This record gives sequence, structure tokens and C-alpha cells, in this order.
Amino acid sequence: MKTYVLTVSRNFPVTHSMKGQPTNFFQKILSKEKKHTIRANYPLWKKRIDEVNQGIAIISIRQWSDKPYCSPQQEIMQFGKGLIGVQKLTVDFLLGYWIDDIDNDVTTSILAENDGLLASEFREWFKKVKHNDELAIIHFTDMRY
Repeated sequence: MKTYVLTVSRNFPVTHSMKGQPTNFFQKILSKEKKHTIRANYPLWKKRIDEVNQGIAIISIRQWSDKPYCSPQQEIMQFGKGLIGVQKLTVDFLLGYWIDDIDNDVTTSILAENDGLLASEFREWFKKVKHNDELAIIHFTDMRY
């Protein structure tokens, strides 16, 4: 069976004003406070999540034990066929967020909360997103927009 690794940050990255501070994503995923993560490359993640939901792959959620890329990864949990899902998120700087190609009422605050962040932290984390980028919302629960 294929295994796709999805790493979540243990600490805020060096490019963030909260650099080095814990994100607590591990605990937030386990408590279901962090309902999803957002990643670049929607087509890649759509293909992977489809394979998981077909029962031919799993997603291994991991975090670095210490410094990213210089320490072993710790597995938090695995997702097989079932709850995990993916939706396409497109950011339109004029109109807001489009989810699965539908104009959506979702706000930055809602996306941030479901991603385990405050709105200000979320905006800074995703400051390099470009107009009309197609991102993947990878859901850890059955919640969908």
C-alpha cells in the first residue's frame, strides 16, 4: 500500500513573526480543533486523497521531532479510507475565497480557526499565496465547506 507523508509544523517557521513558537498542531489535530491543513498543488493532493479513499494508499501525518529537515519525523496518526477529504481553495483577491469553484461565504477567520490558527497568524502564514492559486484543503474530520 502506498504511504503519502503530510508533515505539519511543530513550530512557526522562521519566516513568521512567531518563529520558533509552538503551533500545537499535534494536539489540535488529535482534539479535532485543527480540522484541516492547507497545501499548495491541489491536483497532486486531490490524486493522493482519491487513492486513500479508494483504499490503495494511506496518509501518514507527521511532525519533525526537532529542527525541520534535520531531525527524524514523528508520526501523529494515519488516515485510510474514510474521513479524510480534499477541497479546492482558490483565493481571489477581489472576491474572496472560492471552494470547489463556488463563490463561498467562508472568511479568513473561519479558515484560520479550522486550520488551528488565529486570523492574523493565518494571513501571515499564507502571505505568499498568489491570486488564483489552487490550494488543497485537506480535511482531518468529516467537516466540509
